[in-house]
Amino acid sequence: MSTATLDADRPVTGAARIAPSLATLVRVELRKSHDTRAGRWLLIVIGLAVLAVVAISLFVEDVPKTFSDHFGFTQLPISILLPVLGILLVTSEWSQRTAMTTFTLVPRRSRVLVAKVLAAAVLAVLGVVVAALASVVATVLTPVFSDAEQDWGITGALVGQVLVVQVVTVLAGVAFGMLLLSSPLAIVLYFVLPTVFTILVSLVAALDWVQDWLDLSTTSMPLFQDGLDAQGWLQFGTSVGLWVLLPMAIGWLRIQRSEIA
Repeated sequence: MSTATLDADRPVTGAARIAPSLATLVRVELRKSHDTRAGRWLLIVIGLAVLAVVAISLFVEDVPKTFSDHFGFTQLPISILLPVLGILLVTSEWSQRTAMTTFTLVPRRSRVLVAKVLAAAVLAVLGVVVAALASVVATVLTPVFSDAEQDWGITGALVGQVLVVQVVTVLAGVAFGMLLLSSPLAIVLYFVLPTVFTILVSLVAALDWVQDWLDLSTTSMPLFQDGLDAQGWLQFGTSVGLWVLLPMAIGWLRIQRSEIA
């Protein structure tokens, strides 16, 4: 059996004792996010999409133009596209056949998976920062391209809530990547399954409670607005359990126990 097939929690000796630190592994995973052609182009597309949203919010008269509104608008392309990068963080190891090398250098697979999760969370935070910077530019330019005045009002609670949603969204992509280990399949199912689920439960009145508790898009929507009460947080947590924690747990076990060819 090769070193790469060792169980992640089994004590190892030799070179494994000087394995890179978790911080180093996170930096490596962040570098992987833009080292590949797919990752690099995806980041470029996200940046262009954010600029497009800013342009629309500036030039369309009926669109609200406060900093808070700009901040909310610019989250949309990030929440749609950044999870794909989370998927690629995991699946690229298999599509580019680098998993053997990765798990040979770091035999404890759990450390690599933790690094991927942390790197995805960092990318989500950076996405919110980019959206905030774009919103600053949009707010500064608002009086130039419209009759509206600058309005910088925003609450710390809203920023924190948006950050939570973006982290959860990107981790959902990581979870699908871990579960399926195939970039095309994970990307397609990441978008198709929640959409089909939302359509089905919205068409059947008797399933309204399912949508309120298990549809992540429904339970997270208030976080972009006024926030959640205690029951709302419980519903949000339940939907996160279904769409993030469950597939991640299954995928984690699959990667831990599978042979790497």
